Amino acid sequence: MSKPKFILSKKVALEKYKEASDLVDIVSYSSKTNSHVTKILEENTDSMFGVHSIHELDNIKDKSRIMFLCQGWNEEEIDSLVKAGIRFFVVDNPCDLETLKSHLGKNEGISINLFLRLKLKENTLQTEKHFVFGFRSKYINDEIGNLLALPGVKTVGIHFHRKTQNMAEWDLQREIENVIDEATLEKISYMIIGGGLPSVYANTNIRVFQGIFNKIKSLREWLNSKDIKVVSEPGRFISAPAVKLEANIKAVYENNIIVDASVYNSDLDALIVPVKLLIEGEVERGEGDCYAIKGITPCSMDLFRYRVYLKDEPKVGGKITFLNAGAYNFSTDFCNLPTIETEIIA
Repeated sequence: MSKPKFILSKKVALEKYKEASDLVDIVSYSSKTNSHVTKILEENTDSMFGVHSIHELDNIKDKSRIMFLCQGWNEEEIDSLVKAGIRFFVVDNPCDLETLKSHLGKNEGISINLFLRLKLKENTLQTEKHFVFGFRSKYINDEIGNLLALPGVKTVGIHFHRKTQNMAEWDLQREIENVIDEATLEKISYMIIGGGLPSVYANTNIRVFQGIFNKIKSLREWLNSKDIKVVSEPGRFISAPAVKLEANIKAVYENNIIVDASVYNSDLDALIVPVKLLIEGEVERGEGDCYAIKGITPCSMDLFRYRVYLKDEPKVGGKITFLNAGAYNFSTDFCNLPTIETEIIA
């Protein structure tokens, strides 16, 4: 029996990139979402890349295309990033900003583009789960003009974040108008919409997607009228639909399907977000039999789908193909699970 594998379509990744780029002025693909997609975009598009860790830098050859989102850095790290060619930085807390300020001007002849992350209320039902990053709007309104006067600062901008799959967080223009002064908008050159764009899963309401895209277009028109470029950070939107996960059926009993993959080495999103992967060939209720699809580990939470309807009877040795499987398919060492390989196709 073959091993489970991810199948990454270069064609789909590039198509989704084109869709994202039509919405905004600049796409900065969130590299942490899927590093295999990063390499495809660098070779075939003019995408920028959102990077959160120095360990991700190896995935991108042209460091000038990186927007680095710092977290707990020091001057030595800043110096190495600047010398590597990185010129775009997002800072989300006063400590990191002061560290950067003390370093500015030490790299003679080099100027950076500096973004402050705005703290916005996140509309989520889950409390005490998510850390809220960013500066309060008063700080940004008071401080951002001063940053332009610092040595080594070329342009300034604002970064804000919306949770990709949270459909209640996309009234963008109204939110910005409520907290950012007109005088501040006159000083900035870029506005970054962090958090990406939503993708389609079994538990996603796709009917709201066009509304989200319309909100982004409206924000862009408004900001472009003020000579502000809009940057989007799609990760899931590009990488998820570009990848399928092909797993093998190990057992079938009592309407349970056991596959040779696990959410722990392929789809931790199922536990974290949670999103549920669509399955190739699934049908509506009443059109097929109902099954649970369980991963190979002994964990009761290792469930790809609690309930899915399939028309064709699953059999041992057959395959289950999960769709939209390319976002955050990172793995753990739970049960010594192997890393699933990615096959790239045209």
